[in-house]
Amino acid sequence: MHTFISRILGPARPRSWPQATHRALALVLGTGLAGLLSACGGGLAPATLAKSQTLQFGPAPTLILGQSAQVSATASSGLSVSFSSLTLAVCQVLDTGRVTALSTGSCVVAANQAGNADYQPAPQLTQTLVVQTQGLAAQSIRFGSAPALTLGGSATVTAQASSGLAVRYGSLTPQVCRVDATSGLVQGLALGTCTVTADQAGNNLYAAAAQVAQTLSVSSATSVGLPEAPTGLKARLGADASTVVISIGATASGGSPITGYQVSSVPAGLSASVSASASPIQVACGTSCAGYAWVVNAVNAQGTGPASEPVQVITDYQVTATFYEPQTQPNNSIFTGSFSFNSTTRSVSGLSGLLTESMTDTPMTTVPLSRQGVHYADSTGTGVLVGAFYLATNNTFVVAHGNEGWRPGVASDARYHGYPAAANPSAGGVGNAYALVFVNTDDPSVALSSAQLQQTAYADCTALGMMGASCMTGTAAAVYGTVGTMGAYPLSQVVVRKP
Repeated sequence: MHTFISRILGPARPRSWPQATHRALALVLGTGLAGLLSACGGGLAPATLAKSQTLQFGPAPTLILGQSAQVSATASSGLSVSFSSLTLAVCQVLDTGRVTALSTGSCVVAANQAGNADYQPAPQLTQTLVVQTQGLAAQSIRFGSAPALTLGGSATVTAQASSGLAVRYGSLTPQVCRVDATSGLVQGLALGTCTVTADQAGNNLYAAAAQVAQTLSVSSATSVGLPEAPTGLKARLGADASTVVISIGATASGGSPITGYQVSSVPAGLSASVSASASPIQVACGTSCAGYAWVVNAVNAQGTGPASEPVQVITDYQVTATFYEPQTQPNNSIFTGSFSFNSTTRSVSGLSGLLTESMTDTPMTTVPLSRQGVHYADSTGTGVLVGAFYLATNNTFVVAHGNEGWRPGVASDARYHGYPAAANPSAGGVGNAYALVFVNTDDPSVALSSAQLQQTAYADCTALGMMGASCMTGTAAAVYGTVGTMGAYPLSQVVVRKP
């Protein structure tokens, strides 16, 4: 290029031209030439200005169950990196890289950098943290009362581990009885003594429990006829909201071995027939099982027996709601709790958990929210808002602008209940706190939309949640008119079914 320009300019530039003029002319000619060659299909294609970049994680921190840790990563571009969790049931990860361990297992953290005008997006990078525990606790198993069992009939034994972990069942007398390992359903195969065992293998928190046994007497029926109605039914959602799993407590055989079960929905419309060995019973509902109860009939060689009492579908869930606190980073206000969802009535019960106080040190102090206090339809018509409270009353704020003393609202209304006559909670008075979560009544585990998430809220009017006379709150401006008293707003909510 230099030679080409020199030929155009001649062997030497005129002495009267300034050096800057010569350089400018060379630049104009060079640019024009590049454009000409490009237009003619030459090899001087326009340069790609955006540069590539890479990510690199820092050392993996130690992550303890129920605690938080900080991951770090840098981009070769020097741009800031964002983080997220690829294993939501195991860990929650804030955009800042703050990781909270929710359960044992492998926590996979993803790092991303979206790029800008100068840099291309970086390829996503992941780091795996194994959630650790601090020692193994002992556990024991205890059987409930032994059920009655007839020849050809079935009954369910129940055993609970002190750890709360699920037990597995077995039979030491397979010629007399058969036992389903997960449900505890026992079938009487022959007259005699049936011995059922219960085991719990432990996990990262608990050591294995000693095996325990329970004996049942398999008796003969007084006469031969239709089986009796199944009793002790329980139902929960299956792998998703489109299946239901039904377990049977006991069924008297009528003197003739039970060969199968018929399952029907209430209201009518869904049904299934299964063999007697199917335990628990699984039924497909199509799109959703919401709104249905279920009845079961036992079948033997004599025919079909009467239906059981209808059983409602109740499933247990865990919920984690995070409110971003711009003034207390890296601490956020986080509610970690659990609830039972009745798919038949589309209602929530037993919501309770812990609310962290972001103004406290790490690990943060928590407020126990042990009482479900409110339950009402949300504004989108797709679910319900449910609140867990610290005190036995809903009274949280001063009554203002129709807030009923607790409803989320503008920050100016977030003064503690009884203000100014009652003592400030930070000075020995009694203050309330709550977390308001959203539950999808078709499927609680579905990810929330922005409109659903923005309806969630929290309030902390306990001693460590006070700023003068104002309580710490977290609200979305789009729904409640303003963000919380320290700028807090809903960041995320994750609901997962309990195993």
